[in-house]
Amino acid sequence: MKKEFRIGKKLVGENHPCFCVAEMSGNHLKDYGRAVEIIHAAKEAGADAIKLQTYTADSLSVDCDKEYFQNHGGLWDGMTEYELYQEASTPWEWQPKLKEVAESLGLECFSSPFDAAAVDFMRECDMPAYKIASYEINDLPLIRRAARMHKPVILATGVAHAEDIERALQACQEEGNEEIILLKCVSAYPTPYEDINLRMIPTLAKTYGCLTGLSDHSMGSVVPVAAAALGIRMVEKHLTLRRSDGGPDGAFSMEPEEFKEMVDQIRIVEKALGESSYKLTQKQEQERKGSRSLFVVKDIRAGEVLTEDNVRSIRPYYGLHPMYYEKVLGKTAVCDISLGTPLAWDLIR
Repeated sequence: MKKEFRIGKKLVGENHPCFCVAEMSGNHLKDYGRAVEIIHAAKEAGADAIKLQTYTADSLSVDCDKEYFQNHGGLWDGMTEYELYQEASTPWEWQPKLKEVAESLGLECFSSPFDAAAVDFMRECDMPAYKIASYEINDLPLIRRAARMHKPVILATGVAHAEDIERALQACQEEGNEEIILLKCVSAYPTPYEDINLRMIPTLAKTYGCLTGLSDHSMGSVVPVAAAALGIRMVEKHLTLRRSDGGPDGAFSMEPEEFKEMVDQIRIVEKALGESSYKLTQKQEQERKGSRSLFVVKDIRAGEVLTEDNVRSIRPYYGLHPMYYEKVLGKTAVCDISLGTPLAWDLIR
């Protein structure tokens, strides 16, 4: 799998900053002006991209109130699947315009397709990536169609068994697409922290040779910031203007100030991670001068013997290395040496 590629104009990969995606989902509340506000808020919060969802209620479910289609408990208690998707869907006619708004601000804009028609619509909109949602990880025809667009494919693994991931990757590769990101994800809204299992992120990277990311539905920024330390190259969080505004996903979405704090903290972690090789920075090399070395701590006359009384290991590092301490004891001074002189080989014999 490729370890570096572009999503639109932005490079994603092992040697690039984590790609931060603001998921709009249904937080527009069917108000186009609010959708535009969310895009502007994403830009101000430091996002790299805004993500939409491209579906209709009919492409995800059927208008039926049988038990199979009922939601019990949680945020969507009492709603049928069809009712939920009707409320949360983003009108397709908005999406090209929202993409223009995002790109005018320097943001990438892509979406999650949920059927063949959505993939084709995204192609018409020239969207730069295709994100496959967790519950579609087993829809191989959908994955193949998205992979055939030869744009990056982002696979959420929230409900995936290992064989689901393997089949999805194989489908992409068979279509000639190796620009893939696997997102660690838990399909619970909001996600309890004890269910997240961040240690799975390096396992995904090692097992499948893909770039990894995180689609996070937990509250706050602790989880994505920790994931940044584990090497994710993408993070996706839902963004709303205010949780109190409501909406299907509002309760577990970030507000703009929180999203900005998350991005800022991820950037700090990226700086702090540095390199894996063992070498001192320029600053550390300078500070090394503050470490210990051998100094004369009492005046010594020429011919006088060096002892524990007149030579010690003290700060800073201008004299001989302390590892020579026992070796210099018993040697004699070749000249007078005053207190505070860094000990050197040419001063003794």
